[in-house]
Amino acid sequence: MTRRALILVEGHNRIGLLYMKAAQRLGLHPITLSADPARYDYLAAESIETIRVDTNSLDALIYECSRLGGTYDIAGITGFAGDDESIYATVGQLCRYFDLPGPNPASIEGCCNKFTQRQLLAEAGVPMPSYRLAANAAEVESAVAQIGLPVVIKPALGSGSIGVRLCRNVDDLAEHATYLLSGRHRSSPRILVEEFAQGPHYSADIMGNEVIGIEAAEFGPPPHFIFREYIHPAPLTSEEYKCIADLSLSCLRALGLGWGPSFVEFRWTKRGPVVIEVNPRIAGGANPQLVQLAYGVDLVTEHIKLTVGEGSDLRKKYSHSAGARFLIADRDGTLDWISGDCQAAGLPGVAEVELYAKPKTPIVRKGDYRDRIGHVVAASPSYSETETILEGAVNLINWSITPFPTSGEQEQSEAPHPPHQRRKLRNG
Repeated sequence: MTRRALILVEGHNRIGLLYMKAAQRLGLHPITLSADPARYDYLAAESIETIRVDTNSLDALIYECSRLGGTYDIAGITGFAGDDESIYATVGQLCRYFDLPGPNPASIEGCCNKFTQRQLLAEAGVPMPSYRLAANAAEVESAVAQIGLPVVIKPALGSGSIGVRLCRNVDDLAEHATYLLSGRHRSSPRILVEEFAQGPHYSADIMGNEVIGIEAAEFGPPPHFIFREYIHPAPLTSEEYKCIADLSLSCLRALGLGWGPSFVEFRWTKRGPVVIEVNPRIAGGANPQLVQLAYGVDLVTEHIKLTVGEGSDLRKKYSHSAGARFLIADRDGTLDWISGDCQAAGLPGVAEVELYAKPKTPIVRKGDYRDRIGHVVAASPSYSETETILEGAVNLINWSITPFPTSGEQEQSEAPHPPHQRRKLRNG
């Protein structure tokens, strides 16, 4: 009997393993197609079948999937974005070519370009921050003159808050705009200049046209937008929940989405919720685990079932509170040590403690999700109790980062620093 295979285009270091294990539980053989399989540690660790292929080439992917079809029954195709969400459009094209369930590639393309997304949402009357597209310094200045400081500037293409920054004054603006417009960030230097929408941040996790849950989120210190904490469900009234849920589905209709997973980010401002971004994919990081802990819905498994043409079960099994707190490095340097994770994992209510960085790892902050060095996940019957558990667990985890030596210091003795010269840092 021919084995049923699930093709995954590229991988994901946070949720990729969840997909592998879920596929295997469903009796599927996962196969990863990647331009650089070594980027994903779990592939080798779990002995996952992997094929090196140019994932930027649709023809190369079609060829490889066709070749695999001679050995396996290709049940479905999906994938991961990494830093480039356009991979989802490629996945949609592959699904169309092989007549498999999948997202509409044209809708994905329109969603992944943040300016196009803004235009489509504006045409549908969706409330959003004011925005302008800029391709040079003069256009940035003109946009800021119309919108007013502070503003958020970001690449028109990208994900994971890479290149996103809050600019409160002209100096911040000039520095970051110059960096983005230089093209060093990515090949297309067009950027969005947006009004800074101030207020609590919420995200809606959606599968198909059903809102599974809404989470509350907090960021680390500005000017960057690095998530510090998520908690499901958000402490909202029933009216507030309905408002965000209805607005989320309005976004999907405006963008032509509605197949598979998506999540919509909001800020609740003085004029109500405004849409920050619509993402045509499952949220990364700890979010799938939080949804499962809070509601008993396994988003990863249900996504795979849709991908292979099976019906999904999105019924909530229970209603708990689940949250994640992230450990974020606050300086560059060498991670000397990190400890307390075992003690934190032993606390009642803690579901997981994971450290991403090992001792002696060089830490070079990027101002985005890559600055995280670990996380704690906890669950309990209530929002306040989950907050307390997270705080207690994080307070047990300490680490030390020694700043990189300056040119003058490099000329000095390489003898170890005495303890009083070392900087002990903790997640705030």
